[in-house]
Amino acid sequence: MRLTGMPRALLTAALTCTMALGAFSAQSQAAPNSPFQAPSGTSATGPTRPAPQPAAATVAEERAAHAKEEAGLDLSQRAPRTAPRTRESANATSKARSAPSAQAAAACNTADFTSRTGSALVTAVKGATVDCVNTLFSLTGTDANKAFREAQMVTIANALRDVAVNYPGNNTTSTAQLVLYLRAGYYVQFYNSAAVGSYGTALKSAVRPALDAFYAAPRSGDVTDANGDILSEAVTLIDSSGENARYLYVVKRLLNGYGTSYDAYWGMKAAVNNVYTVLWRGHQMPEFVTAVQNDTSVLTQLDSFATKWNAKLGTDTGYLVSNAGRELARFLQEAPLQPTVRPLAKHLLDQSQLTGRTSALWMGVAEMADSYDQANCSYYGTCDLSNRVKAAILTVRQTCSPSLKIQAQQMSAAELSATCTSLANQDAFFHGLVRDNGPVANDNNTNLEVSVFDSSSDYQTYAGVIFGIDTDNGGMYLEGKPEVVGNQARFIAYEAEWVRPDFQIWNLNHEYTHYLDGRYDTHGDFEAGQVKPIIWWVEGFAEYVSYHYRGVTYTDAITEAGTHRYALSTLFDTTYDNTDQARTYNWGYLATRYMLQSHRSDVDAVLAKYRTGDYAGAYTYLKSTIGTRYDADFNTWLTACNAGNCGTVTTPPVPQCTNADSRQLDKNCGRSNLSATTGNLAYLYIYLPAGTPKLTITSSGGTGNADLYYNANGWATSTSYTSRSTGATNAETLTISNPPAGWNYISLYAQQGFSGASVSTTY
Repeated sequence: MRLTGMPRALLTAALTCTMALGAFSAQSQAAPNSPFQAPSGTSATGPTRPAPQPAAATVAEERAAHAKEEAGLDLSQRAPRTAPRTRESANATSKARSAPSAQAAAACNTADFTSRTGSALVTAVKGATVDCVNTLFSLTGTDANKAFREAQMVTIANALRDVAVNYPGNNTTSTAQLVLYLRAGYYVQFYNSAAVGSYGTALKSAVRPALDAFYAAPRSGDVTDANGDILSEAVTLIDSSGENARYLYVVKRLLNGYGTSYDAYWGMKAAVNNVYTVLWRGHQMPEFVTAVQNDTSVLTQLDSFATKWNAKLGTDTGYLVSNAGRELARFLQEAPLQPTVRPLAKHLLDQSQLTGRTSALWMGVAEMADSYDQANCSYYGTCDLSNRVKAAILTVRQTCSPSLKIQAQQMSAAELSATCTSLANQDAFFHGLVRDNGPVANDNNTNLEVSVFDSSSDYQTYAGVIFGIDTDNGGMYLEGKPEVVGNQARFIAYEAEWVRPDFQIWNLNHEYTHYLDGRYDTHGDFEAGQVKPIIWWVEGFAEYVSYHYRGVTYTDAITEAGTHRYALSTLFDTTYDNTDQARTYNWGYLATRYMLQSHRSDVDAVLAKYRTGDYAGAYTYLKSTIGTRYDADFNTWLTACNAGNCGTVTTPPVPQCTNADSRQLDKNCGRSNLSATTGNLAYLYIYLPAGTPKLTITSSGGTGNADLYYNANGWATSTSYTSRSTGATNAETLTISNPPAGWNYISLYAQQGFSGASVSTTY
């Protein structure tokens, strides 16, 4: 994603082992979470960022909210950013959080809920699956009104009250479906109030007795898997309904009741963690703040919880401890409570450290102290927090080239070298696809800084404070304002610890594509491109390059193709207001791939307009010149692709240079069918005019292994060169900044005998 004065962000909600990608933020692009984590809350610093969506534990809710949040929209007036975080192990995944299967989604009929009222509606909700009710979070328009207008919500709230009186501690009475339906209603009404209508005293008067009855039921305290799944949703319903003050006693009950027996059940841990959301958003409700001022025991309880369970820091349940400290210190924003909170926050800082096992607790408290009580930083020991953390954590430095540098928490020399090579070779792959003529006008993002944390946990712990970003994602590209001279583009990432001992920087190639695409294909910053829909290309192309450059099959997208969910003409209209993660990434990829391989001339025409900033003209071309003409063929292609025959992209060949000497290269052309036996070279040269700012040399194709060498002063050899690219294949690239005027020299060295290779030059 590309943003304007802000970072570019590509977010994802990753549930079980399914990776889903998200969308842009006004200035940033964030990347998908690891496939082995439940979605995490943000850890960005400061109270001034726009607020995130109401807490979500369903796929539909999370996806929609992430997409809107990344578009830089203010999603809620009720809560500040910097949410409590959720961290779960690979096999501690909630059934309710699992993505609905295609079969379940197909069997779920929206009309079952929009066409019924009264007892018939209650019967439909109780008879549906949890997965089916999950799908209702995405309702809009007339369907949203029919399902969730206040009278419908009152009906379901009364039904919840009736079953809650004798709640059995499991879902035999369909309590989960009733709770989830109410959560869906509050969520949909929040984002579609014009369609749904307002909620007033009737609903408040119905939901309170329902929650009262549930929490009064003895079995709501059962420490079991069955109760935990329902209890965790019911705790979130407290916040969804805005009853945070009334149920402060539930927060204290769960904090006090937590013990190691909870750790065996995902739902019980989720229920405890969800109380932090009740606290987090409560700050936006005056009655909640007043309730805490009248009874500050919840503050001392948070301190006691974090202290008692300090040993869990650094384990799979450590997030429960660090979130307790974070939410305690967040009360520093309430001036009347500062005298009570300050010594408690200092107490937690004193029992933890910036690095090591207890770092998540220290950082959570320090971040809040820095946001809300910075004038007293010397008391907490948190002065100059961002620079202090960066100096302590990102200690590894590597310069790959004049246009690319890495700073990392922990990377070996071999890992640094492999990363530099991967990005350099991707550069050639990218330019081979888009056939650009250099950077777009007024783009000064001449270099990229890649910051790599050692794990997803370290990213969540530190990146927010250092860079001022959200970390409920798998990494973020911060484009900034490319028209500003000296602007620093950066990609913040982390090592995918779940693939160790193999080394992989999560989303490295997707995010690097955003940098290249922003520099060579899309004029201006992110906001400039948002005057018309462009998401199909920006995210779809980044997915395309990432998967095809790495030679990885995009299974999720190919599976989606079989659903025939979208027409091509519809995908051209994708925005961050109407998308979800599948549409943004899976379908963006499918649309981009189809257009690249079936209608390349149309892609070239659209890119030509993107590169000049004519986004309105590009949109007109997509919607009028193309319109629906390709929809039928796209639909046919989806069937073939789902069956395993997606076709092959054919990239237009580079024009051949026409000089009489077959060794001479020229501007924007190449030489093909190059060969050499092992240990020998194929020599080339090019004449450059004075003032050439950059020369890009790309090799590709053929057999064997040819390394690319450049020399500014004479014939380039494996022992006489000023720059080289030596990957394991013939796909190499070199970018030479400010090359000298006159003759410059290039060669392919046969690390292994090669034939059929090509070299092209652009400047």
